Amino acid sequence: MGLFDRVSRVVRSNLNAAVSAAEDPEKILDQAIVDMQEDLVQMRQAVATAIASQKRVEQQYNEASSEANTWQQRVQLALQKGDEELAHQALVRKKTQTETAAALKAQLDGQSATVDQLKRNLIGLEGKLAEAKTKKDMLKARASAAKASEQLQSTTASLNTSSAMAAFERMEEKVLQMEAKSQAVAELAGADLESQFMSLEAGSDVDLELAAMKAQLSGGTVDQAQLPAGEAPAAAPQDAAVDAELEDLRAQIDNI
Repeated sequence: MGLFDRVSRVVRSNLNAAVSAAEDPEKILDQAIVDMQEDLVQMRQAVATAIASQKRVEQQYNEASSEANTWQQRVQLALQKGDEELAHQALVRKKTQTETAAALKAQLDGQSATVDQLKRNLIGLEGKLAEAKTKKDMLKARASAAKASEQLQSTTASLNTSSAMAAFERMEEKVLQMEAKSQAVAELAGADLESQFMSLEAGSDVDLELAAMKAQLSGGTVDQAQLPAGEAPAAAPQDAAVDAELEDLRAQIDNI
């Protein structure tokens, strides 16, 4: 294969690819229908022309046949009158018209066959056009659906769904952390309140224990349930120093 053939094939292949890429199915289908309608118009004109020609030939044939019959009658009339020369001339005219009628009859038969074929072609083209119009609407609908599907797929492919989902996951983790922090703060606040009450309860236990120790040092027992609130049992005079020291200890404990 020569270089020119190879270059020619490459150019033709590139042109075919460019044309195929540029073809819009909807526009091509519409143009195809327009072309078929134009062909149908031309076919109808051809059929009309053929029928008109057939009619002219048929008229000429009828005229030639009529003339042949007329000259046949004249031949008989001239013979009846005994004019053989005139009968001979009439017979020549009759023969000419007969030959013309025969030629026109052959032409008429041929044109009749042509007209019948053109009519069948016209009917077939009309059927194909009707079918093409129906098929065009279906193909255009399918082409539109395919374009919409392709656009949807392109749009879906261009969406950064993974990034968006990652953002949602990060925000969810952040919210969980905030909730955990809030819960921890609440627990710490509750623990602080609990520790305060525990401190108060511990202080009451110390007071009761000191009261019991004072009662033992004073030689008696103290019924804690019978002691009025804020009241301690009376101390003996000899334990005044001990009581003072215990009061100091109590004050220190209260200040803790």
